[in-house]
Amino acid sequence: MADLKTHVNFACQRCLQPLRLDPSFYQLGEHTLAELSLPIQSQTSGEIETQSVSLELSVPPFSLTDSANGTNGFMLVGDSGERESLSHHLRVRATLFDVLSGSSSADHPLCSECTDSLLILIDQQLKLTESEWSDYNKYLKKLEDEQQQQGNENAEMEALEKELQDVKAEEERMILELKALRKEEEATKSAITEQEKEKERLQSEEERYWREYSRHRRDLIFAEDECRSLECQLAYAASQLERLKKTNVFNATFHIWHSGHFGTINSFRLGRLPSAPVDWSEINAAWGQTTLLLTALARKMNLTFERYKLVPFGNHSYIEALDQHRELPLYGSGGFKFLWDTKFDAAMVAFLDCLQQFTEKVERGDSGFRLPYRMDKGKIDDTATGSSYSIKIQFNSEEQWTKALKFLLTNLKWGLAWVSSQFTKDEAEL
Repeated sequence: MADLKTHVNFACQRCLQPLRLDPSFYQLGEHTLAELSLPIQSQTSGEIETQSVSLELSVPPFSLTDSANGTNGFMLVGDSGERESLSHHLRVRATLFDVLSGSSSADHPLCSECTDSLLILIDQQLKLTESEWSDYNKYLKKLEDEQQQQGNENAEMEALEKELQDVKAEEERMILELKALRKEEEATKSAITEQEKEKERLQSEEERYWREYSRHRRDLIFAEDECRSLECQLAYAASQLERLKKTNVFNATFHIWHSGHFGTINSFRLGRLPSAPVDWSEINAAWGQTTLLLTALARKMNLTFERYKLVPFGNHSYIEALDQHRELPLYGSGGFKFLWDTKFDAAMVAFLDCLQQFTEKVERGDSGFRLPYRMDKGKIDDTATGSSYSIKIQFNSEEQWTKALKFLLTNLKWGLAWVSSQFTKDEAEL
């Protein structure tokens, strides 16, 4: 029966379940006991202590070293040697558990389940403690920050007070400066008023000046326009003068040319043909121009005709016969049928005589001058062909009479050219 005994030394201080201890608990040194004597848990949380106390209430705490008296529910069995050994081991273990119980808020020994529950409670207490520590730490930092902020605020307040003093001093200085500026402003306004008056006077003077300037400018423009106009007129007059100086008045006034079988003077044909019956008004006008030209040439040469006097009178020009005291008309009103009109023939013969006198005058002054056609007693000879043409209408044909008049105008043109050359030479010498 002795082999069937089970030795129970300790029970869990929570649930009173019997415990089997590890053999390592049989041998404990002083150093191990000293380390185990250190506190492993601080009582900082009222909630964890309350929970621990509630667990401890299940079994009243007691000291294991007092178990030898038999009142702690343990019983010693075996002989005396075994009793002594068992008692020694129990004391060692009881001392160990007392040390553990003294260094913590829970009584030992404990079973694994109660240990786990206790560890869970301790872990919760640890987390709660850490949370409280974190809150305390934050609050501490907040207090430190507030203190620092209060110190900064004090420093800032001092700086602001100093700045306020500086601002007040600056304000006083600015007020004094403002007073000075106001005085300067009043002086400036007074100066501006005077300058405005001066400005108005100058503007009035400027307006008067511009009016005078505009008037003088307008007069200048008119004067310049008039000057330019006079300059243009002067230039035109000078150009006209130069042109007139280079222009021969006889050549410009009397233009002798030809138109087919007719000789012309100033575009008036002199003569008639059966194929071209020229009107007598045109013939009379041509004789008037011819008479005027010969009269002008004679005056230029200071020539006075013998026996005759040319009277230019347009298309009714005539010649005065000085020895007979009668007028010989250089115009006609009929045709070759009126053969008894001898005055017209006599007038043309007299004109040819005057032209011959002019030629002789020119030849006496210039021995080298010769007319292309020789004239003698009312006839004109063509030396190139040896033909002679009468200037009379009686007993003559229209063709012969027209050719004689053409040769007469040719000789007259030569005389005009000679006088014009002399006239130009005289002007050049002047």
